[in-house]
Amino acid sequence: SGERGPMREYKVVVLGSGGVGKSALTVQFVTGTFIEKYDPTVFLKLLLKREFLLFDQDLLGQLLLSTPPPPLIVSSMSLDIKPMRDQIVRVKRYEKVPLILVGNKVDLESEREVLSAEGRALAQEWGCPFMETSAKSKTMVDELFAEIVRQMNYASLPEKQDQCCTTCIVQ
Repeated sequence: SGERGPMREYKVVVLGSGGVGKSALTVQFVTGTFIEKYDPTVFLKLLLKREFLLFDQDLLGQLLLSTPPPPLIVSSMSLDIKPMRDQIVRVKRYEKVPLILVGNKVDLESEREVLSAEGRALAQEWGCPFMETSAKSKTMVDELFAEIVRQMNYASLPEKQDQCCTTCIVQ
């Protein structure tokens, strides 16, 4: 009859330095629009209307105490994100936190601070995928969130000896 069961709820944490596009990526995915000027009040209203939950970096400490840890989206335009991941791993002592490294704002090629090769190398070191996105042009935004869901589903499978679980987004 084409009737589907209830939709599964996914909680994803978006982390990163200020101004790297965490909110823009989330709003683009949830609403299909790009916000030129960030206003936290408008942002929260948009997300609450869509029943979408986004944690801010300020909640990192609380999130790290939860079990199991939620998948992470960490956003950075420079390679300043290693200490953030180290903190996550140190506090959780749980290396299988789902993780995806994301380079955002690929539409601003002339302002690039991190080369694609550097992002790929860091992702390889961390054992996670690397994706480049643009919230403004919607480049790879849907694919990014689809990959998070895919990895979360994979991580929830019964443990296998050769299984790897990495699903966090680091931009």
